Amino acid sequence: MCQIGISTNRFRERRDFVLQPNMMEDLLLRKYLQMGQGLWRVVRNQQLQQQYSEQCFLQRDGEQGQRMGPPLAEPLQQHRTPQCQVPGADISYLLRVRKGREEQGFIDLEMLPPELSITILSYLNATDLCLASCVWQDLGNDEYLWQGLCKSTWGHCSIYNRRLPSGFSYRKLYLELDEGSLTFNANPQEGISYFMSRGILVDHPKEIAKFIFYTRMLNWKMLRIYLDERRDVLDELVKLHNFSNQFLPNALRDFFRHIHAPERRGEYLETLITKFSHRFCACNPTLVRDAGLSPDAVYVLCYSLILLSIDLTSPHVKNKMSKREFIRNTRRAAQNISEDFVGHLYDNIYLIGHVAA
Repeated sequence: MCQIGISTNRFRERRDFVLQPNMMEDLLLRKYLQMGQGLWRVVRNQQLQQQYSEQCFLQRDGEQGQRMGPPLAEPLQQHRTPQCQVPGADISYLLRVRKGREEQGFIDLEMLPPELSITILSYLNATDLCLASCVWQDLGNDEYLWQGLCKSTWGHCSIYNRRLPSGFSYRKLYLELDEGSLTFNANPQEGISYFMSRGILVDHPKEIAKFIFYTRMLNWKMLRIYLDERRDVLDELVKLHNFSNQFLPNALRDFFRHIHAPERRGEYLETLITKFSHRFCACNPTLVRDAGLSPDAVYVLCYSLILLSIDLTSPHVKNKMSKREFIRNTRRAAQNISEDFVGHLYDNIYLIGHVAA
């Protein structure tokens, strides 16, 4: 049996437990309270500030009314019912309110704006979404919702660009994408094979690179192992980066945010820096011409930035490298680079931090 079938059976085994009303409410309420705590705090603070300002306003107007007489009574009544107190427009009220005690249920997420509903549900994994669909059955059958969840988590899949057959279900696709991601995080080759067997991905380096670039569910350690084995996919992944008008340390941080650097120096790190150097120069022809940069010079600067990052951030290094020392050592290796440019590199690392953190 396929792995997604195993995960579905595992969910069915727990069906009798999760569908008990009280336990189901406590589980989902705890999860949504954790996710929406920041939103509720902001909304509540706004309400308290507005109530406080209204009380001060009414108190001040009441004092004026005592001095000026009864004609101000009618205008005061208009301030006692602000429009923001309408329950239908109060998001915090919608998130906290329950149905009647006899119904033992939650508010339907369809009462919220669609963007907020998708944002809340995007924090859940496949199992939790199945649990939530047992409570909100209308949302569980909403294909537009599942389509938004698929594309917000896995930004690019080959199946998105094909004509979908009749009866296609984005809910089933979401479960397959989640199962494939979990498989990839255990074994990268098996995960990619799973996506291809389901027709989600096409066996082409560019398609695989786009899938990796726009997906936020893949384990970076397993991704590093996979890219070390598939250099053709790595080449296409580097081409997806746009470093135009970016300062060199910031571009290097962006690069290592998608393609994590190895823990130790070796052939793979040298390959990454070489590919980054050529891509950075290709994206910044004006900077290359004006500053006298070349792929070899950028290669040297990248190594200097990595070593400087380790020197300034490591607690084991007592005597930190000074700006003067960094400029002197770097210009020995890259003589065509100006002293001011190298000084700005040092300032960036000193103020922002490690380039490969």
